[in-house]
Amino acid sequence: MLVEINNNNIDQRLIDDIVKALKNGEIIIYPTDSVYAIGCDLKNKKALEKLAKFKGIKLKQSKFSIICKDLSQVSQYVKHLPQPTFKLMKKALPGPFTFILNASNEVTKLFDSNRTELGIKIPDNNIVMAIVEKLGNPLVTSSLNNNEDDMLEYFIDPYKIYEQFDEVVETIIDGGPGKLEASTIVNCTGDAPEIIRQGVGEL
Repeated sequence: MLVEINNNNIDQRLIDDIVKALKNGEIIIYPTDSVYAIGCDLKNKKALEKLAKFKGIKLKQSKFSIICKDLSQVSQYVKHLPQPTFKLMKKALPGPFTFILNASNEVTKLFDSNRTELGIKIPDNNIVMAIVEKLGNPLVTSSLNNNEDDMLEYFIDPYKIYEQFDEVVETIIDGGPGKLEASTIVNCTGDAPEIIRQGVGEL
């Protein structure tokens, strides 16, 4: 199902329906402030397994990021956030960045893994942020493409995305054209922040 939502004039009823689908274990495709992404409810194990299957990996091997509504929610899923890192994130977010932080034990349980790091995103996109706000907890997220893939037309055009993925994804949100460039990844697990992928975001 293709659902059109205006980023500047959001129909809350559509958001309510999408959140209901997420809570029922569905995975969805949605716009961000960089490329289109696919994700699910962090608290739904069935959905996490489904998302991992879509990406062709086992859940315990996944390196999915999460979209949080704000920095206070971030603190529930990461270990101590140093003041310089907090200031950097506060300045850059919301925006097209993925910050890699030290994951809490809660994350280990959710993903059935021993992962010590977690990607955190707070995109500058009203649609996905309305979904996270209504959901009440983070959205697990992954770029629609695989890193090895070229950025093909169906990654930026919602109608092409719909043609490609309608059979495997319950809800696809048309929030307008996506970008060809992914988010900038900043590793904050060491002594100093390090950009490990330069994307659309400029620090």
